[in-house]
Amino acid sequence: MKLLCYHVDAFASEVFRGNPAAVCPLEAWLPDGTLQNIAAENNLSETAFLVPRIADFDLRWFTPTTEVDLCGHATLASAFVLFTERGIKSDSIRFHSRSGVLTVSRAAGLLTLDFPSRPATSCVAPEALFRGLGAKPQEGLKARDYLAVFNSEAEVRALKPDFGVLQSLDSLGIIATAPGDDCDFVSRFFAPAAGINEDPVTGSAHCTLIPYWAKRFGKTRLRARQVSKRGGELFCELAGDRVKIGGKAVLYSKGEIYLPASGSSVESSNKDSK
Repeated sequence: MKLLCYHVDAFASEVFRGNPAAVCPLEAWLPDGTLQNIAAENNLSETAFLVPRIADFDLRWFTPTTEVDLCGHATLASAFVLFTERGIKSDSIRFHSRSGVLTVSRAAGLLTLDFPSRPATSCVAPEALFRGLGAKPQEGLKARDYLAVFNSEAEVRALKPDFGVLQSLDSLGIIATAPGDDCDFVSRFFAPAAGINEDPVTGSAHCTLIPYWAKRFGKTRLRARQVSKRGGELFCELAGDRVKIGGKAVLYSKGEIYLPASGSSVESSNKDSK
């Protein structure tokens, strides 16, 4: 049994930048254990799996260790594959996911995600958050993830997290953010509890970042940068209870995954053609 697998760098205009995701189009769902094994074998922050329905697609995302309820960069990568490699002619694609219906549109050289807004609320940040980040933010909030707000981009870039401590927190991830030097805001995202110490570019974190900075700056359109080692640029908009997250993507490789006939486990490695 063979599956096609695409390796896409999302929120990037050239390879080796942005956030890499694997995209595996399927004809029908495989067992959850098989999906998780494939994601673990790929060892990227997310592997996306697509199954067609009448006019749309079902979409699920797996880290190397668990399934997640929302992932931006792998959704962007999935739309990129459908548009550029699978012959989708329309300018928008609808995905059905654990976070509801998600739309990706293409225009003016950008792919734009339409995602739910997830505003954070003020909280009493646990002491482990400060120890794990190695610094105390000026403000602490929480939605799905903890949101740690710092005064400057330099402070966010200088963080040297203790991932063992951060893994103990009661959240999927931790967002560190601050006003940007050459953009509206910057961020970094840590999710050791999901098997990802630092995610290069995190679309889902911007479901929380966009409403926070839109309110703070008093405007709905913002330009953001994730200041991880690979880095990525995002074009953001608050649209009521939704957020728009725009970016580019580029294909790094495509290849085949070989499964045993039962589909119960990964039998051999992904053979990429680069």
